[in-house]
Amino acid sequence: MWRAGFGPMAEDLDQLQHFSQKSLFKALLKSSASTPDYIDVADSSLKGLMMGVGDVVNMQKMDLSDEQKKQLRQQSQKDIKSLNLSWLNEMVNSNAQLREKMSLFWHGHFATRNLNIFYQQLLLDVIRKNALGNFGDLLREVSKTAAMINFLNNNQNKKDHPNENFAREVMELFTMGRGNYSETDVKEAARAFTGWGANLRGNFVFRKFQHDDGTKTVLNQHGNFDGDDVLNILLEQKQTAYFITKKIYRYLVNDIADESNVKWLSNRFYNNNYDIKLLLEDIFTSDWFYDIKNIGSHIKSPIELIAGIRRILPMEIQNEESQLLLQRLLGQLLFYPPNVAGWPGGMNWIDSSTLMFRLRIPQIVYSADEFQMKPKDDDDQMMGMRDFNENGIDTKSRLKVKGAQMINAKINWDAYLKKFNDTPREKLPAAIALSLLQTPSSINDDILNKYIDISSRESFIKTMTIQLMSTPEYQLC
Repeated sequence: MWRAGFGPMAEDLDQLQHFSQKSLFKALLKSSASTPDYIDVADSSLKGLMMGVGDVVNMQKMDLSDEQKKQLRQQSQKDIKSLNLSWLNEMVNSNAQLREKMSLFWHGHFATRNLNIFYQQLLLDVIRKNALGNFGDLLREVSKTAAMINFLNNNQNKKDHPNENFAREVMELFTMGRGNYSETDVKEAARAFTGWGANLRGNFVFRKFQHDDGTKTVLNQHGNFDGDDVLNILLEQKQTAYFITKKIYRYLVNDIADESNVKWLSNRFYNNNYDIKLLLEDIFTSDWFYDIKNIGSHIKSPIELIAGIRRILPMEIQNEESQLLLQRLLGQLLFYPPNVAGWPGGMNWIDSSTLMFRLRIPQIVYSADEFQMKPKDDDDQMMGMRDFNENGIDTKSRLKVKGAQMINAKINWDAYLKKFNDTPREKLPAAIALSLLQTPSSINDDILNKYIDISSRESFIKTMTIQLMSTPEYQLC
């Protein structure tokens, strides 16, 4: 449940023990079969503006003052924060756990940074709809989104003046990986992508008069290629199947990839025409997935950690925006990847400050405790947002946190407490640990007991749960 989703819900704990690994995977797949709803949080004023704008020329004709343009940018930034929280809620509450988990993977794989809420919504929709489908379809659709085209400058990719950004990244990061193509391949592929653009509404536009219709040579193939042809050539390469498979293996199985498993999986992925569902089935129903070396080897990403806490301990959060600050402090703010390569993951999630803060989060939620930390001042990542507070107000503060923050949450313990109704008092610590941790805790029981409230059975379960969630072992799955 942690690898194929964001951990179990409290009410799922009793049921999970009755599933075999194959039947559980089938259940997860079935619950993710429906097409996800489009997440639309864009402000009505922005929608009204876009209704009358079809391209850059029309935008330039509109008589907008600098202040109006600034307000529109700020509104779009606020809407992207709403999109963040709406998607996070889907990760927590949706039954389509497998779809949302793979959507988070593709969100990092096809990483873009763009302050246009419409572009971000459209890209997220493409990713969520194709997350469990065919990788070729996903690659083609993402490549034609306004978010990707604008982020990698393909709107500026024109005949006689090719821009190589997208052509390079589609080979290096999205398909084959570095070292499996030449600079000539990049230059020739860039010519094939000339004329690919998008309008302000986010629609793909092919500008044929800007397209280079000459003969190109890409990966030893010759022809009058366009962008779709190049993508097809990349998909024909077995290296693409290997590169994608290894990256998914590291995301779902172990950061240290087993080459024999990866090669076996990638061959099947290629021969199955890049069917993502079949690749996941091969992974999750294999015996080696449950090897001891793979259990508890995965450091939870900040989003996995936050969503997982909310799933096992259902809660109502009054100040939902506090989760945005949590994401920033922990190093994974949705829709703001550090660069086009996405979040590196693995040990990169942990340093001395983030680990200590991670261990405090359960207690902060449980006790409505306060925290005060300054996020890293990374304006390259924040794209100019460092001078805006959570309400979109320009503070010129370089993200100085004014005063202590808290997560105003009310935990609904009922379903979780019910799980332990029939557990004898002396067996509660082991039963709680089994529900929360993938590996035995290294914390001495005597130390734990100093922080446990033994005044009642309910208090014992609650405080034991919070203390175990505050151990290093809870950071792993």
